[in-house]
Amino acid sequence: MSDRQPAVAGTFYPGNRKELLEQLDGFLDGITVKQDCEMAISPHAGYEYSGRTAAHAIASLKGSQRFIILGASHYPLGPGFSIMSSGSWETPLGVAMVDREMASALMGKCSLLEEDSSAHRREHSIEVQIPFLQRLFPRFAFVPISVRNEGYGKGFLKDCEALGHAAALAAKAGAGIIASSDFSHYVSLEEAEMKEKPVLDAILGLDPAAFFRALKRTDASICGYGPIAATLYAARELGLRARLIHSSNSGEATGDSSEVVSYHAVGFHK
Repeated sequence: MSDRQPAVAGTFYPGNRKELLEQLDGFLDGITVKQDCEMAISPHAGYEYSGRTAAHAIASLKGSQRFIILGASHYPLGPGFSIMSSGSWETPLGVAMVDREMASALMGKCSLLEEDSSAHRREHSIEVQIPFLQRLFPRFAFVPISVRNEGYGKGFLKDCEALGHAAALAAKAGAGIIASSDFSHYVSLEEAEMKEKPVLDAILGLDPAAFFRALKRTDASICGYGPIAATLYAARELGLRARLIHSSNSGEATGDSSEVVSYHAVGFHK
């Protein structure tokens, strides 16, 4: 038995292996994105809503076999920066192993990281990335890090910078980075687009401080802003560029644009 059983198989995505493979292949079918990204922002909603955008994000990544997944914390469990440094995670597609060596190196470079499994037990933001990785990178290993948002102040931004620096060192050694985040929550599509423009401008400009300022000014309800900020710092340190790869919103599945959750795939590349 794996150390971490799936929490949202059968709800966010199919709990049956055959059905999950069919859905993943449906999302990936016809995607022609260039596989040149070292990092990506990927959504984490139910696959019926965000799966196509997530497929674009993960498909844009270079052929690494090691990944850091920075997840948004939706539950008040565990430390603010919770890492699992060993063990395995299970999905209907099999078991994904935690990269012990990379986890140890990250903890050595970033003192904020604390060993904890409770923050990961119920959390979906990292879990939903794994089946895409299992489909595209069958022999991968990864390090899960759950980040609890702490507001838009300088202190939390500094913490994100420290995590981003440690992640950048891992990326220099060949690891890919995924920041798991949805964007606007339960607002009209018009409001989401208005609030997200300055936020996306800051992301594409690789400016974490401007990103936080835009979030505070617009009150854009982006659940994974901590993981995104850390990724922006890592991308800046590596001299990467950013591009918007794919966008969607839940209204495309529900037919209701009066109250949507929005999703963006952003890639970071040389």
